Amino acid sequence: MDEVAQTARVIAGRYEIGPLIGRGGMSDVHVATDAKLGRRVAIKLLKSSLANDPVFRTRFRHEAQAAARMAHPTIVRVFDAGEEIVRDATGAESVVPFIVMEHVEGRLLRELIDEGPMPVAEAARIAEQILTALEYSHRAGVVHRDIKPGNVMVTATGQVKVMDFGIARAISDSAATVAQTSSILGTAQYFSPEQAKGEAVDARTDLYATGVVLFEMLTGRPLFQAESAVAVAYQHVSEVPAAPSTFAPQVPVALDAVVLHALAKDRFARFQTASEFRADLSAAAAGQALPVRPEAGSDFTSTLFGIDPAATADTEAAMRQLSVDDDEERRSRTQSRPPVAWIWAGIVVMAAVVAAVLFWAFTLERTPLVGSVAVAVPDVVGLSYDEGGQILLDAELQPQPTTITDPDVPEGQIISTDPGAGITVSPGQIIEVVVSSGPERIEVPSIALLTLAEAQAALEGRGLVLGTVSAENSSSVAKDVVIRSDPESGAELREGDTVNVVVSTGLVRVPDVRTLQIGEASAQLTALGLTVSVQGDDGCTGQTVTAQSLAPGDRPQGSAVTLRYCSGQPGDGG
Repeated sequence: MDEVAQTARVIAGRYEIGPLIGRGGMSDVHVATDAKLGRRVAIKLLKSSLANDPVFRTRFRHEAQAAARMAHPTIVRVFDAGEEIVRDATGAESVVPFIVMEHVEGRLLRELIDEGPMPVAEAARIAEQILTALEYSHRAGVVHRDIKPGNVMVTATGQVKVMDFGIARAISDSAATVAQTSSILGTAQYFSPEQAKGEAVDARTDLYATGVVLFEMLTGRPLFQAESAVAVAYQHVSEVPAAPSTFAPQVPVALDAVVLHALAKDRFARFQTASEFRADLSAAAAGQALPVRPEAGSDFTSTLFGIDPAATADTEAAMRQLSVDDDEERRSRTQSRPPVAWIWAGIVVMAAVVAAVLFWAFTLERTPLVGSVAVAVPDVVGLSYDEGGQILLDAELQPQPTTITDPDVPEGQIISTDPGAGITVSPGQIIEVVVSSGPERIEVPSIALLTLAEAQAALEGRGLVLGTVSAENSSSVAKDVVIRSDPESGAELREGDTVNVVVSTGLVRVPDVRTLQIGEASAQLTALGLTVSVQGDDGCTGQTVTAQSLAPGDRPQGSAVTLRYCSGQPGDGG
């Protein structure tokens, strides 16, 4: 019945929702039918919790529009995006952001990698297509930020399709997810060093992640492994990656060099463009010598700042020729210099221009501009981010939050903005908003199986306070020893928060096992840690317990109990 209701559901008045085909930490993906155009699509329904953040809603619209403008065979097309108001069984309303995408028949690259190392040629071919998609998106000014095997589809014909362009940025820029970046964007396994350090990202971040994916395809294993996402992120910053051939001897040395180049910690030391990465990868996979490239940074300036090296060279040559021509002209001139009056007039004009520019520069921030040319940054310091962010949005500005720990400012309250309040900026300007995350978070230590005194000392050593102490029966934990804590070990609290504990009473609750079969009764009492002995009674039959030496109720751990049961055989004494 639930599946029928789900199938009949319609989004935005035109998309008929079909079966669920994928599920992630922040979204569910369904097959759907576009009733207006009569085509099959995939629709991604994001968690409604994201829609509570005004920054996410704004960023989501902008990124979806940017992604929809990209049309390339290696990129999953975005057809539509929006928000749908839905009602649950109780009638409560919630907002569900959605994205309508091209429906692709195929398998996730994640599934292919899980089957083991790929042939070198196949891994290189898939990586080259991923880089082709990135080259196209980077030229369009879109950085993916979340390249990983779960965002790459491979069709039955071998065509590679990269999806979820722009979604990572919309999520990572939202206030609702500042403390949840890794859980939303998936595993930290594909974080670049700059992402792990919380720095700004650019196109080279995608190239690092592609290097990690290529390593996995060649070896069938993650680049770094650790017990937590934080530990993995730290390895991306500090650990030197091993060459793929360390785990997959069939990988050639040239391909090792390409992968390690892509995984350089310093973004200026790794590949600077997707086309550069793809060219080296293609050469290495074909057994050719890698091309010799100029020093790192020269091509970077051309690709990230729009400077064409060839055009620059032409310009320099032209300037040198003009210099030569000018020297020859000066040597051939016999005319005298201009009159002194003209020179002084030029000096006066230049002085006036310089004075005007300086006056404009010094009065720029204090002069209110009229109309829609500029807006003054509202004063939102001291407000909650939800309130302050909405005020900035209403002023046609784009708040971009960052958080810092501050024990003196409540969690979620705005500490400062850049530019500051009152400064006039253009509509749409990004405003850096520094938000307090409150005092530094403390991880609850493991205090199970410690004595109460030891547990209290462990908590106080972390800046936490022992809260209520309650007792509970236990068959295995000794008296006055901690059974568990609330919150549990690993939870994050603030300094001064309390942790409640449950200690053992040293007792067990003995049940009434009379009338039970002797086998079942003995098993129950033995599981409680009691010492069980039995006595047979030939005067009755049926193997049922007729008496127990230890009355039902709370009794000390390890107590002895004797069970008397009917041991006679049918027909005896007849």
